Amino acid sequence: MGTTKKIQERFLYKIWKEQLQNIPIKSQDEKIVEVIDPGAENHDKEGPDFVNARVQIGNIKYQGDIEIDNYHSDWKLHGHNFNKNYNKVILHVIFSRDSNQKFVFSRDGRKIPNITIGDFIKADLKESIQKSILQEREARLRRIPCFEVSNKVEEEYKTAFVKKLGKERFINRCQRMLNRLKELVYLNELNLKEPVVRYDLDKKFVNRKFSYEDFSNPQLWEQLFYESIFEALGYTRNKDIMRKLARSVDLNWLKEFSKNENSLLQLESIFFNISGLIPSSNKFEDEETSVYVRKLIEEWDNLKPNYDGKLLYKTHWHFAKLRPPNFPVIRISGGIRILLKIINEKLVKNIFDKFEKDTDKEHLASFLRDSFIIKSDGFWSHHFVFEKQGKGKIKYFVGLSRADDIIINIVFPIVSIYFEIFGRKNLSEKVFSFYSTYTQKGENHIVTNMINSLSLQSSESYSLMHQGLINLYRNYCSKDQCLTCEIGKEVFN
Repeated sequence: MGTTKKIQERFLYKIWKEQLQNIPIKSQDEKIVEVIDPGAENHDKEGPDFVNARVQIGNIKYQGDIEIDNYHSDWKLHGHNFNKNYNKVILHVIFSRDSNQKFVFSRDGRKIPNITIGDFIKADLKESIQKSILQEREARLRRIPCFEVSNKVEEEYKTAFVKKLGKERFINRCQRMLNRLKELVYLNELNLKEPVVRYDLDKKFVNRKFSYEDFSNPQLWEQLFYESIFEALGYTRNKDIMRKLARSVDLNWLKEFSKNENSLLQLESIFFNISGLIPSSNKFEDEETSVYVRKLIEEWDNLKPNYDGKLLYKTHWHFAKLRPPNFPVIRISGGIRILLKIINEKLVKNIFDKFEKDTDKEHLASFLRDSFIIKSDGFWSHHFVFEKQGKGKIKYFVGLSRADDIIINIVFPIVSIYFEIFGRKNLSEKVFSFYSTYTQKGENHIVTNMINSLSLQSSESYSLMHQGLINLYRNYCSKDQCLTCEIGKEVFN
């Protein structure tokens, strides 16, 4: 527990013990509350902050426990709604409202009223406490419900559960890739083109049995890599529109001129025009931008008659709250260069061959990172947007951290199902073994927060652990699924 929080608690406990007696206060459901006895501060046992308190709420007197939090949402954030030690709480005392809810609920389903003590103290004291609380607010929101009690569970037990979730996440990724691969087979058979034609996966398709021969076309695997990589480069805010862009631009069409001397410019023209990111204005602050945009438009005028798909719009893209290196134009530039490797350098085939023949994990990791780390070049090495030149040089379109994300979430699952489909189970197992021990570079704020919250002192940096922690947070902690979590069951039962 941090120093800031201890100071806050000392203030709030003092207010509860000394300043709320003999003054008129109300609960959030507008009932008069009288503090008869604030109770005894709980110094030793896990549970509410004060025990054996006596309060009168409306016309009824209660004896029980008091829990004091900064905000209404802390009740759930700290896991009190799952913890049987809080079943005797009679009043939830908060400093400030962050919800219109008038009650919280105990694990046994009993309704517990809130009172907001910030409404009943002097303005200068309130301001001082409020400032202290806000300094810790961001970190507080990232805490998981069992933050303060997870150390009750042996680290070995927690680690085993996290690794199990890491494997589960890998299997789910593989299944998602396989489902999309089947869709691509279906689209090819019906000669449908995305995203122009809407289609439904009917019952006949769902029940269809696929054989390895259905997946023998190398372009299926190239398409799966292509659109999956573009989706990954979109991050959270632009992943859907990046996937839509990749599905809009046909791989076969791109191959027609990928060998041309100016193929990079042609692909940039295609993607930036179809994405809707080309600016409508022809007035720019520097000549370089004017020349570049003019070339993109001229190329598109020649290529457009052969494109029969949909055009996207700039309004579909998100720029707000993104760091400039993550702007869509930068990520599209990186995606285009990876796409040229897929088309011209047979990157997908080379990846399959490397996993089949290379037994040195460090050598294989180096090959994969070299394949997906993309250094900046050309116009986009010093621009974040069309309209304005950046203040500094952009070093990478795709850096090490994002390359590792692509390797872990795209390469490993696709290669695994590739070998599984073609009866190479030993190689599929090799892929999972490599995934399990792959050392990720760069930080992930969810992983860092979960390691700290679960007190995993000797946490490994392998992707199996990292992916397990992400799975744990997204599917358990952030969804209040504590009683279905193996760790939650241990600390809240």
